[in-house]
Amino acid sequence: MSVGGIISAIIVGLIIGALGRLVVPGKQAIPIWLTIVIGIVAALVGTALAQAFGVADTKGIDWWELVFQVVLAALGVWLVARLYGRSRQG
Repeated sequence: MSVGGIISAIIVGLIIGALGRLVVPGKQAIPIWLTIVIGIVAALVGTALAQAFGVADTKGIDWWELVFQVVLAALGVWLVARLYGRSRQG
């Protein structure tokens, strides 16, 4: 992977992670770097799911791919926030 690819993955991860974080109600006590990591993973897995369902390559914006990515990011943020909060409490 090139430097440009890594930078692109971080930017996409930041956006997808932030969107996922906005979907989850309440305050998430997790650091921004963890949100970015969750976003990157959600973007990669969401793209793979969209390809598996045959909706990754459409004309214009790939809305279904974006939906997969944001839903996965929201689930990831919710799960990690719960686990991270428990581990920090004791």
